[in-house]
Amino acid sequence: MAEDITERPERESRPSPIDIHVGSRVRLRRTMLGMSQERLGDALGLTFQQVQKYERGVNRVGASRLFDISRVLDVPISYFFDDMPEGMSEGPVSGPRGRMYGFAEPQEPFSAGVDENMNKRETLELVRAYYRITDPAMRKRMFDLMKSLALPEGSFDAG
Repeated sequence: MAEDITERPERESRPSPIDIHVGSRVRLRRTMLGMSQERLGDALGLTFQQVQKYERGVNRVGASRLFDISRVLDVPISYFFDDMPEGMSEGPVSGPRGRMYGFAEPQEPFSAGVDENMNKRETLELVRAYYRITDPAMRKRMFDLMKSLALPEGSFDAG
């Protein structure tokens, strides 16, 4: 019995894929808001280097810190787990001694249906520029123009 108490799984030297994913979602949202790592750090009482480590997945984000980050970035906590790669978030997880955990039913992601284009810098810059248009009528015209120039969904440009 004593061995059960002292036995702890060793943390790998490289970041967990889940920590990397959560960090990338922190970075995505921060960037979408046009917020610097330094500004996010100030809001959380951290240095920008600590924010950088969270974003790269080098440091694991604890529950209370994730709660604080979600409030500063104005998203639900589930946002940080959305769009996880196939297989990473599904099914039970094997714990120490082969025990299985995590039989909760799959949840619908906060941003269901969002493709990889949403993670591109060009997309983020476009969204930021769009929201800098202060005149609502002009912004609506730009929106309509962009929709009219886009190919219908499901089709692709052969050229």
